[in-house]
Amino acid sequence: MADNVELQLRYHSGASMEKSSTNEKEKEDSEEGLVLEPPVDDSDVTKPFPIDPDAPEETHQLTVRAIVVGCALGAVVGASNIYLGLKTGFTFGPQLFGAIFGYAIIKPLSRILPESGLLGRFFGGPFGPKENCTVQSAATASGGLGILFVSAIPAMYRLHLLSDLPDKDIGRLIALTVCAGFFGVFFVVPLRAYYIVHQKLTFPTPAATAITIRSLHNGRTGAIVAKKKSMALLLTFAVVFVFKVMTGYAPGVMFDWHIGWTLYRLGFTSIISLENYGWIIEFTPAFFGAGMLSGLNASWSFFGGAILAWGIIAPAIVKNGLAFGISTSDEFPLVSYVGLSFDDPDQYVTHPSPRYWLLWPGVLIMVLYSFADVVLTMSPILFKLRAHHFNPKSWFRRDPDAVDEDLTPREDRIPTLWWTTGVAASTIMSCAILATQWNMNVGEAILALILGFLFSFIGVQSSGYTDINPVTTVAKASQIIFGGITKGTGLELKSAQTLNLAAGVVSAGAAGQASDMTGDLKTGYLLRAKPRNQFIAQLCGSVVAVFLTTGLFLLFTKASPCIIDPPASGECTYGAPSVAAWAAVAVAVTAPKLPIPKSSGITAIVLAIASVLTLTVKRYWIPKKYHHWVPNWNAIGLAFVVPQVFYPIAMAVGSVYAYTWQKRNPGSYDMYVFAVAAGLLAGEGLGGVFQALLAVIGVDGGHFGTAIGCPGFEFCG
Repeated sequence: MADNVELQLRYHSGASMEKSSTNEKEKEDSEEGLVLEPPVDDSDVTKPFPIDPDAPEETHQLTVRAIVVGCALGAVVGASNIYLGLKTGFTFGPQLFGAIFGYAIIKPLSRILPESGLLGRFFGGPFGPKENCTVQSAATASGGLGILFVSAIPAMYRLHLLSDLPDKDIGRLIALTVCAGFFGVFFVVPLRAYYIVHQKLTFPTPAATAITIRSLHNGRTGAIVAKKKSMALLLTFAVVFVFKVMTGYAPGVMFDWHIGWTLYRLGFTSIISLENYGWIIEFTPAFFGAGMLSGLNASWSFFGGAILAWGIIAPAIVKNGLAFGISTSDEFPLVSYVGLSFDDPDQYVTHPSPRYWLLWPGVLIMVLYSFADVVLTMSPILFKLRAHHFNPKSWFRRDPDAVDEDLTPREDRIPTLWWTTGVAASTIMSCAILATQWNMNVGEAILALILGFLFSFIGVQSSGYTDINPVTTVAKASQIIFGGITKGTGLELKSAQTLNLAAGVVSAGAAGQASDMTGDLKTGYLLRAKPRNQFIAQLCGSVVAVFLTTGLFLLFTKASPCIIDPPASGECTYGAPSVAAWAAVAVAVTAPKLPIPKSSGITAIVLAIASVLTLTVKRYWIPKKYHHWVPNWNAIGLAFVVPQVFYPIAMAVGSVYAYTWQKRNPGSYDMYVFAVAAGLLAGEGLGGVFQALLAVIGVDGGHFGTAIGCPGFEFCG
């Protein structure tokens, strides 16, 4: 479930959600006297769905309308993910969002507009499942790469490695994003051949997306299902968007309830510790929806980790003089324990804040847990591989006697010349950009690209089996590798840190992009869509992603400069835990001596070992039906890194709500759970983007709102 600090939300209901939803609707519609088409078997997701003999042939799968709508929907998700990622590192995938909303937008247009004329030529005509697949492919590509701007790139600014304002670095940022984005798209083709065609991995979320698209286009039944899901998503999105914008003008009343501070003002003076350690209630629809999607195990593991980190360990280390807070007010005994400053390295060990002290156990837990999960998942598969699979010549040499496992017609596949030329061109381009803009020599640049290629295998393998993409956690290994390189070459400290983070951006971004694109190709494989069309849609979406994510980063940092220049107290609207983690690792691996407090290091080692042992026991000795009772240590580690405990509270409540809903009304749950949860996530995300725009033009709550309910009557939110 977790993707290091960047928690990639996956849809735990899986393919059965859409199938049971369709079955439930068929029952309801039969009672209404509708004539329904017979269901098509989609239970086997290892090969393309059977051809529906009654379905019309799709002559146009790659269209202007599919690219435009897909990129627009991806932009919505990308904007939401920048907001959510800067808040806590959480992101959510656009696959199902693009599939459902794409249908809701294009299907009516295809019926209303004539096929002739300018608008009709681009937006009219029949709309089928394969073109719907093109929509979600463009959405996934254009909604990607945002993770770079909520992690490594802001870390560069916090370490003062770039200009004082991102506006001055826009060219360098775009160039670095291009390196990360396009290299990953081009080498996705061999990943498709191996993991989708040969290994026949499941890819739960892409498979669920394919089943969703198929059900939406299933005649009148699909139209009814699509209308209900689309309306639920749209209504939820609109309500939450308005609510989020309104909270900016009275955050202490509508959004954040500072219970500890309020009770302190009423005379319960000792309760101020509740406020100091961040135990407040926030009415965040996004993380309520995240809990609905993530399920009880992940959400309550996150909540349990918050209790352990910020309810037990943090007060204990403060009491015993192992960590220290920062006073934030002269009038009230308000103390911040979430500060994380990198301006004075001498205080890393001697005077750490609780947040810095807890950072190392959190990072080590997630790194070791993710690596152990990948090893335990892949080891049985590696033992089954034949010797020729390890012979690089066999990867490129075609055996004339071998049976072609790919059920896609050859003329529809991505030509070898396309992706090989793209890999070569993007490699040359990346080496040139990294050399001229980031002072990396050719060897270092190629190493970063190779690491991205290797990490993509881990990401695709893991997400194909478990729907868990640990790419960003695994990519921390690139920081360790380049840390060793810079120490060996004797680079100056700032140059070493810049090299470390730039290489991390390239390797993590390329691997993440390749993993997402492989999932898209799985959806297309099941729907019998043309891979070459999806490939073109992915390239178009990647172009949008490069400029969209860079522009959004500039917008957010202009509205909230504390993202890249946090105050000593650590108080900022955006907690940006991923930024803190990337910066801390860069500092640690480039420093002459690890700046980690001894007590923090010992705790990190003990808890990381415990996480690996738990995973091993779960995998080999606990029956699968009891796995949901075993804590998710990735989520626990995330709680150590995220200082805002109100997010795990909201997720825990959301997961309980979804569980209760599923038990009491499974048909309604299967029909609406994703639509409602996606509306909650996208609504708050886009509301946050709009708040940033209001801040830039000077009409936000900071100028016209009220600070009632905020500690010390300072504006909060």
